[in-house]
Amino acid sequence: MAADPLRLPAGREEPAALDREAAESLARTLRAIADPTRLQLLSLIRRSVNAESTVGELADHLRLTQPTVSHHLRIMVDDGLLVREQRGRHAWFSVASDRASEIDDLLR
Repeated sequence: MAADPLRLPAGREEPAALDREAAESLARTLRAIADPTRLQLLSLIRRSVNAESTVGELADHLRLTQPTVSHHLRIMVDDGLLVREQRGRHAWFSVASDRASEIDDLLR
């Protein structure tokens, strides 16, 4: 009898399969970060002073225009990866506290 390719060897606990809601949530997040610029932005924000940055700081560092950086940040804010906080004339971006360990694991 042939082994079932979807079964783990005996003695190994099977991880739970993703339900539809979890799969859709993960797919949204993967789409939100599946861009080299977005991964760089996440890395810069996590490693900046107080783990927050402005669009201008990020644009200068990556040598991109502010509208380009704003576009990428908006996608990650919409997914809940980043939090935007308006302080005076500047918007500050940080990784959402409930997603920080997930992002740190991803960026290792």
